[in-house]
Amino acid sequence: MNRLFPVFLKLETLDVLLVGGGNVGLEKLTALLQNSPDTAVTVVAPLIRDEVRQLAGQHPRVRLVERAFELRDLDHTDLVILATDNPALHATIKTETRQRRILTNVADTPHLCDLYLGSIVQKGDLKIAISTNGKSPTLAKRLREFFSEIIPDNIQEILDNLVVIRERIKGDFQAKVKQLNDLTEGLVKEAPSKDS
Repeated sequence: MNRLFPVFLKLETLDVLLVGGGNVGLEKLTALLQNSPDTAVTVVAPLIRDEVRQLAGQHPRVRLVERAFELRDLDHTDLVILATDNPALHATIKTETRQRRILTNVADTPHLCDLYLGSIVQKGDLKIAISTNGKSPTLAKRLREFFSEIIPDNIQEILDNLVVIRERIKGDFQAKVKQLNDLTEGLVKEAPSKDS
């Protein structure tokens, strides 16, 4: 059973440290900035790929520090993402972040993670995060593709209309919930049964 507690973080209010400037670092930085473009991210790595530099150049709150990780990099940090090819470094940093109570994600090392970066589906204000409890990023990617395809392209218009409708509905909480449920019932088609 997946016992993870799903949350959506306002990353633009946090200071994020990303250790690693290679392929995995680029993947993590891209995911962070696609979802929260105004996030303050410090990338620390002895070598930083040109693609990381280009992406950082498009986001003024991304700072590149081209040197090896130092413990002082953890000062004033709210979230740490480790994305190097050095498992021993990851273990050392994770020990320190645990002592400092800083949430940490370690790429491809679920047992060291406090949190996982899920596969994300986003259309307008609708955002769905998918987790396989760290077991299969490939399945999460396939589910992301599936949901991206079936969610209607006009979902933002629907959401905007529902906000207006919700504000106009009269009655107690239960009455409002019933009316909104009735209005949105047609958005979800009944799944075919196994017999059909």
